[in-house]
Amino acid sequence: QAGNVPVVFDEHHLSEVQNTASEEKLDRVVDSMKESKVALIGEHLVALALSLKLDLFANVVHVKSLPGYQTRHNNLDLVIIREQTEGEYSSLEHEVGIWSQPGTAGNPIWRQGCPRARQELSQHSQLCLTWPCTAWLWGHPSAAPGGNSGGVGDLGSCSLTGAGGASPGPFPFPLPSQLVQNPYQFDVLVMPNLYGNIVDNLAAGLVGGAGVVPGESYSAEYAVFELGARHPFAQAVGRNIANPTAMLLSASNMLRHLNLEYHSNMVSDAVKKVIKGGKVRTRDLGGYSTTSDFVKSVIDNLHPNYGA
Repeated sequence: QAGNVPVVFDEHHLSEVQNTASEEKLDRVVDSMKESKVALIGEHLVALALSLKLDLFANVVHVKSLPGYQTRHNNLDLVIIREQTEGEYSSLEHEVGIWSQPGTAGNPIWRQGCPRARQELSQHSQLCLTWPCTAWLWGHPSAAPGGNSGGVGDLGSCSLTGAGGASPGPFPFPLPSQLVQNPYQFDVLVMPNLYGNIVDNLAAGLVGGAGVVPGESYSAEYAVFELGARHPFAQAVGRNIANPTAMLLSASNMLRHLNLEYHSNMVSDAVKKVIKGGKVRTRDLGGYSTTSDFVKSVIDNLHPNYGA
């Protein structure tokens, strides 16, 4: 409203944290999505159900350092593309013999998910065409969280080509430790459901935490804009302490998706200006400002005289 953005929301209120979610309410959200094709959501427990109902197979998280907020690693810029309708969170566990030793229980993942995640890599902002990068697939045994340990999901075959046409191949090292020690070696990470969730949250911590990283999920028809790190932060309910940066940047990305480039830049520039100024910061960034304080400062940077 403060930025006069030409978007009208069909609002739905449901939250498993606040015990206001139900299958009936979720169905209404799905019906609304089928009309609008685009959504901005804040509750990730609900997002999991939406992912399955709308076949939101690709989750994209752009982890980027915020100018003016210093962390151990600065000037980070990497993209994580996660397949999120198969694997451990899909409740499809069963016994398989094709992917592993007979009798081993596991998840039938990446048969469809792998090529669709690769397709999202190719299409998302034309990354492979405009951004010189190396794309890594985290789905090989050597890339599992502990190194070579991992279930049947780790054994799915999927080739991925990086910049210049050469495949970077499987990781020769455990990814999480390398991501923490030297995140600059990664440009694009493509991975299955469980590992993607781990790395999303880990990477968010490198640039300031769950409160500052936006995310988005796609199906063939729909686009959902959301928080990049999967954490409900139930402790913040009703306390006016949550960092709204991730949601505001997600909203900016939604506007860009709707071809509202001017308004998208207006929102993101205002948010980044507040963070760079350093005077208004929520507790997660080491400050004492409330959520309302932060939002008011963003509004002031949209239009200096708004509300005067």
